[in-house]
Order: sequence, then structure tokens, then C-alpha cells
Amino acid sequence: MAHRSTSLRDALTRDLAAGLVVFLVALPLCLGVALASGAPLFSGLLAGVIGGVLVGLLSGSHTSVSGPAAGLTAIVATQLATLGSFEAFLAAVALAGVMQIALGVLKGGFVAAFFPTSVIKGLLAAIGLILVLKQIPHVFGHDTDPVGEMAFAQPDAENTFSELWRTVTDVQPAAALIGIVSLLALWLWGRSKVLKRSPVPAPLVIVLGGVAASYALGKLGGDWVITASHLVQVPVAGSPAGVLDFLVHPEPGAFARGPVWGAAVTLALVASLETLLNLEAVDDLDHEQRHSNPNRELVAQGVGNLTAGLIGSLPVTSVIVRSSVNIQAGGRTRLSTIVHGVLLATSVVFLPHWINRIPLSALAAILLVTGLKLATPKLFVEMWRQGRGQFLPFVLTVLAILLTDLLTGILIGLAIAIGFILRSNMRSPLRRVLERHVGGEVMRIELANQVSFLNRAAISRALDEVPDGGHVMIDAAATDYIDSDVLVLIRDFQTDAAPSRSITVSLRGFRDDYEDLSDRVLFADYASREVQSSMSPKAALDILAQGNARFRSGERLTRDLTRQMTSTSQGQFPFAAILSCIDSRVPVELLFDLGLGDIFSVRIAGNVARQKVIGSLEYCCQVAGSKLILVMGHTSCGAVNAALDLRNASGSIRDVTGCDNLEVLIGEIQAAIPHGVSELPSPGTAERRALADDVARRNVLRTIRAIRQESGVIDRLVREGRIGIAGAMYDVHSGAVEILPAGDEVPALAGFELTVTGGALVAERDR
Repeated sequence: MAHRSTSLRDALTRDLAAGLVVFLVALPLCLGVALASGAPLFSGLLAGVIGGVLVGLLSGSHTSVSGPAAGLTAIVATQLATLGSFEAFLAAVALAGVMQIALGVLKGGFVAAFFPTSVIKGLLAAIGLILVLKQIPHVFGHDTDPVGEMAFAQPDAENTFSELWRTVTDVQPAAALIGIVSLLALWLWGRSKVLKRSPVPAPLVIVLGGVAASYALGKLGGDWVITASHLVQVPVAGSPAGVLDFLVHPEPGAFARGPVWGAAVTLALVASLETLLNLEAVDDLDHEQRHSNPNRELVAQGVGNLTAGLIGSLPVTSVIVRSSVNIQAGGRTRLSTIVHGVLLATSVVFLPHWINRIPLSALAAILLVTGLKLATPKLFVEMWRQGRGQFLPFVLTVLAILLTDLLTGILIGLAIAIGFILRSNMRSPLRRVLERHVGGEVMRIELANQVSFLNRAAISRALDEVPDGGHVMIDAAATDYIDSDVLVLIRDFQTDAAPSRSITVSLRGFRDDYEDLSDRVLFADYASREVQSSMSPKAALDILAQGNARFRSGERLTRDLTRQMTSTSQGQFPFAAILSCIDSRVPVELLFDLGLGDIFSVRIAGNVARQKVIGSLEYCCQVAGSKLILVMGHTSCGAVNAALDLRNASGSIRDVTGCDNLEVLIGEIQAAIPHGVSELPSPGTAERRALADDVARRNVLRTIRAIRQESGVIDRLVREGRIGIAGAMYDVHSGAVEILPAGDEVPALAGFELTVTGGALVAERDR
């Protein structure tokens, strides 16, 4: 209980401290956005209060901070000029808020999921670089406007780099000293383990230190006095109640004007898009990786903008800069957001004179370090390693935002990312696999998830390349959308081109609303009567070899198990019988990539030939018509190792193991131990493992000999060439099945010589 109370107290302390830091950073940002937009400065501060308190209370995000957005400055400035007055603009803001509420209620937040990660990371990196470029002049005391252009409102390259150049010749010594020392202190703070664990956040120390340094340097006089242009400037009211005089209300008649509605639609779309993208980016930065509800966020932002329009505020959105500062300062819950809004309101009402003592260079240092964390070189290296499909949209999004504005840059990055997706989809709209089923070869063409008219040429080329007389299956099981042009192409191929070239067409996964393109599978992907009767022992062995190769490569056949279950429910016609060990690592259906009804599987510990086993194999071949018997042992066999361990055991096997019926099985396996081996190697040694695998091989050959000796039926079928019998070893480490060489005691597969090629089963005709 005490631990829980301590954790709660620590979380509360972190959120309060983070709220204070965000307040110190947000204060000049609110003023800067208002100035850059051509709106009253108080409207920017009021937007910060609404975004912090009202939106903070309604939002479901734990770390997102809302307020006036730099990305909206160009739109706000344009609409102010178009509508002719700030009061008419406020009507558009209120209407935009209503539209956002409706969008959230209608679950419109899903659009955020369609923005690629590369674009979101590009947004973060671009904001970081803009922060760095825009704050460098202010770190050195080059402040060309009363609030230091803290909003980085117009992130165009020409203005940014010209400001950097003018910084060299226009430096305020005292502000520059505070800025440089603040940067150094933040760097040292980040490298000190003790300071990083401190409950006092570094930005708070920097701000307080900046105020103290400004006061001390001012005592020196001359150029060391920091003038008002290098300090934060909050509008000062005559009294606390006088703040209400700054409130402005929308023009009532403006709600009926068409241009106002047009401005409202623009603001609602842009503000919603920016909020959703910032929310996605903030969730990526969240240390606890929590996910926010985008629809709830849209409703919260809508209520905020409705309120903003009614009382004279700039529009609000989720803001990445303040949100990232909040996270870096240790904010964990919405309390930090609300605290920052309360402090903004308090400062405007009660503390304007004290706030106006903070040097802009100290705040610029905080923002510059925040920018470096967002645009870390490690992020660029990480995106480069992910390939050009991720790196190019990422870096081009960064450049587009730097050279234009936030929204335009995001849209450019999105267009580039979509271009890469379309290019990839055009290059790989389908997957072609030549599948060898028990009923013959089938060219399977698997369509992509989205098949547009852009894919028509690639699909047409794939169909043209199907060999004459072949079988093609067009698989749409994983496809959600097929363009009508592609559907026409498939219909024409099915009705015209395929019959003229003797091509059989199977369809799978096509929806009912595709009219005549209904599912039909015309090839045998299971062992039917016709398949079994026409199959030779060599063909049966080839199928097993091909299946094991697919198992090892991971390219298993696509099977409709429901169809196989239905088809085999009336009868079974397996083409082979496999005698294997009960070991859990030797499921033969998987090792040979087989379907329902393809084989008879006989499993017994040590794959030994007892009377009941031989009887089962006789039935498989003589009655059920199987064409092959494969006796398969495996490496690291538990039954073989047990037989070795029990060879020199004192007492009977029953006494040692407690099993009543194990002695017969162990005895069969022990009979395969070479006669010359008198003393067994120690368990766990390489020599012991090699001996165990050798005994497993010998046991397979011994089992084959026992089957033919004990079953005149099977021996006759082998001699007549009606069935084949072979021994094999499965390697539990590599997954490969190796055929054991045939000797005098173990005749080869009837009419064939068995060899080993690449670890797979191979059968070649006798020379």
C-alpha cells in the first residue's frame, strides 16, 4: 500500500513538473503563432488555455498537448484577409468545431491509420529540424520580433537560412551567453545519470537560471542588459478582471455567409488532419506506448474550437512540439496538459510582469534540444537501413515540410509514399507458384489484396505464360478488391483463351458478387481413386521427395482441407504407407507436405515391424492399393537411446522402467546394435550420438527385411513391381529426409535405383 502511494506521489510530481515546463515553452509559442497569423496576441494565449484545460479534460490522450498550431498560421492569415475581420473569422472557427465534433461522432478518426509510418516519422524529424533551425538565432539573441518568432510559423528555407546568416552579425552578448550556457547545461544534464534521475526537470532549472543570469548580467550595464525585445512579452491588463476585456465574440451575421462556411470546412479538415497525424506521432513517442482514440480526440478538439470561436481564440489542434516537450519533461498523464493550461491562464491574469523577465534564448535552448531529440541522426540511419521504400518517403517528407509548410509537406510525403505502394503493387500484383499436387502440376496465381486496373497488364502477362494444356488456379482468397477491368480479363481468359489453348482453369476465393466467377477447383489435391490407380511406385516416391523439399523451404502447398475432408469422407485411396516412429518431432504429414487421405500412417516407437504393424501394411498395399511402403527412422531417436541405455541395465526392463510391455520393443531395437560393440560410449558424448544414429539406420534396414520375411504378400508385390519398399532417415535438425542405400538384403524400389540428392528422396530408372 505504501509502495502504491509512493508511486502515485511520484507520478503526480512528474506531471506537475512537466506541466510547468510545457507552460514555459508554450507561452512564447502561443504569442508567436498569433503574431505570425496577424491575429490579436491575446487570442493565441487564450487558445493555449483552451487547448490545455478544456481539450485536456475531454481528450483521451495521456501525453498530447493542444493549442494554437504553427501549421495553421498560413490558413488563418489567408482567411482573415478573405473574410475581412477577426469577428467573422471566429464564426468560421466555431463552425469548424461543430464539424469536428460530427466527424468524431461518425468515427472519422480511422483516416489516421492510412498514413504510412515513414510519413509520420518524417513529420517528427521535420518538426525537429525546424525547431533547430528556427531556434539557433534566438539562442544567440537574434530576436527580430517581440516574441522571438518562437512559432516557426513559416518554415521556408530562404527565410530560415537568411536568419541564420544574420545571426552571425547581430548577436546580443548577454542573451547569447545565457543561450550557450543553457545548451551546455542541458547537454551535461542528459549525460549525467544522477541528474537524469532528479525529480526536478532540466528545462525548469534552465528557465530559472536564465532569469537569475539575466538579472545578474543587467547589473553590469551596457550591452549586458537584456532588453524587452529579447524577453517574453505577455499583454498586461490593468486588473485581473480587465482580462475579460480581451475577449472577442463572433459576428452574428457571419454564420450565414458562404465564404465563412468555406473557411470553416478548410479549418475543420486541416485541423483534424494535423491533430490525427500529431496524435499518431505522439503515441509513438509515449514511453508507455499507449494508443489514443482518434475519434474521441476529434470530439475534444471540436469542443475546443467551438469554444474558441465563441470567445475570441485562435483555432486549436494537437501540437507536436508541446507534446514532445511534455514527454521529454516526464509527463505521463493528462494532468500535465491541464496544469500547463491553468498556468497559462494564471500567468496572463496575475503574473504578466514576472513572465516577461524570462530570456527567449533560454527557452530557445530548450526547444533546440527538443528538436535534436526528434531529428536524431540515429533515426535517419534507421530509416536508411529499412530500404528506399521507407527512406525516400521519409526524407522527402522532411524536405517538403522544410521547404513549404507542415500540411503541404505531409501531403507531399503521403503522395510519395502512395507512389511507392502503387509501384510495388504494380511490380508484384500477384504471386506465381508451380505446385505439384498428387493429381498433377498446377500453376497457382495468387492475387494481391487490392487488385486495381494498374495490375491488369501484369495479370494478363501471367495468364499468357501458362503453358498450353496446363492447369492454372487463380486464387483470390486473400483479395479484398478486384477492379472490374481485371474481372473482365479473367472472364475472357476463362471462356475464350483457355479453351482454345486446352488450359484448365480453377478459381478459388472469388466472392459471390463477382457473378459468373464462382469458386471451382478442377484438379485433384488429394489422393483419389483415379490418382492412386494411375500412380507408379516411382511417382509416389517423387511426390514424397517434392513434399519434403517444400517442407524444408517453407513453401507448402495451398490446400482446401474442408474440400479434402468432404471428398475423402466417402472413401480413401492413399498412394503410400509410411511406417515411422511415434516421436513427437516426426509427423509425416507435415514432413512430406501431405493432405487428407494421401497416405496411411503407421507409427510405433522405434518404427519396428511387429505382427500387427505388418498386418496393417499388408492391408494398405494389397486391399487399399497403396504403391509404396516407406520405413522411416530419425536422428536423436528417443526409443533408440532408451534401448542403448537399457542394454547393460541390471535387472529386467520392466524393473528398470516400470513398463509392462516395453521389453518387446526395446529388444527389437537392441537387435540392431552392431555385434562388435561391447562397451557403449558415455551418454551425451558425440560418439554416443553417432552410435545412436547408426543403430537407428540399421534398425530401419532390419525392419524392411523383417517385413519381407514375415509377409509373403508384401514380398510378392515388391517382386512383381506393383509396390516399392524403401528405408529412410529423417534429420530432426535439418528437416531433410535421406533415402538409405539399398543392398542385397534390402532390394531397391521395384524397377528403380534409389539415390540421395541434396538430402531429398530421389528415384532413377535402372541403367
